[in-house]
Amino acid sequence: MTIGVSIILATYNRAHLILETLASIQNQTYTNWECLIIDDGGTDATFEILQPHLLSDSRFSYQKRPSSYFKGLPGCRNFGLDIASGETLIFFDDDDIVHPQNLELALQGINSNSFDFCLYQKQSFSENHKLQFKNEVLQSGQEINHTDLEQVITNSLPMASCTVLWRKQSVGSQRFNEQLLYAEEWEFYTRLIANGLKGISINNTLYFNRKHPQSNTAEYYTNDPIRRASKKTAIELMVQNLYAKGYLSQPIVRYLIQLSLQFKEFNLFERILILANVSTVEKWKWTIFYQTLPFRLKVNRFLKAIFK
Repeated sequence: MTIGVSIILATYNRAHLILETLASIQNQTYTNWECLIIDDGGTDATFEILQPHLLSDSRFSYQKRPSSYFKGLPGCRNFGLDIASGETLIFFDDDDIVHPQNLELALQGINSNSFDFCLYQKQSFSENHKLQFKNEVLQSGQEINHTDLEQVITNSLPMASCTVLWRKQSVGSQRFNEQLLYAEEWEFYTRLIANGLKGISINNTLYFNRKHPQSNTAEYYTNDPIRRASKKTAIELMVQNLYAKGYLSQPIVRYLIQLSLQFKEFNLFERILILANVSTVEKWKWTIFYQTLPFRLKVNRFLKAIFK
């Protein structure tokens, strides 16, 4: 029997949380899945904690990331991609909770018109919040293709690492950039859509991400230098790829230049102009925009404070 979904679950020192994640996977209403647990070289008791699940449910398998893949989420996920046998692929984190109908509804979405991927919604939760699930029916939203890249890049159409079911054949040989340790999914998913993949967004909340200070996102927002450097590189890669594909629109350039204000130590603004191959006239226009942007942002905040 062909496996319907390969769940790729990277883990690192989360023995105290991973059992909740596995329980939510076992509670799926759709049952034809495999869960590839990829250990990124953790030093806690994760394997010992997992043993009962591995022995009692053959759908779970435990692998250590081979040294041929870089340490980090991208390397673990790429290894999972290379050994997955399911017709579709999904990435879960080792500290989150999955709605019981996650796979069921995501598969309904992706199969509704032979889409390459299905995007669903997520919701954050804290340790003291007890999740309660209600029975869901498919709530379709918009179709997604390369014309929606601006929404994806600006996060008005959020595509998190764990909120997309992909058709394995559609992903093909594309892989995460293992040099990136933050914003890797942003760069990867943008690249896939720019390559011509088409998907569907459904309005069901099917994933619940745990808020805690050890997450990659929390580290980024506390100015971790590795995470910051990774996002800078992800922006450069996106500009380079979108320019090559002919999808680097003025609104996208404008948004990324605004972002570059946060990365002055990397000279990201200058790098964007080079990678976007802008003309001399455009360079002067964007330079004026960039140099006056801090002042205009201050004025906007001041006006909002007055008229709120």
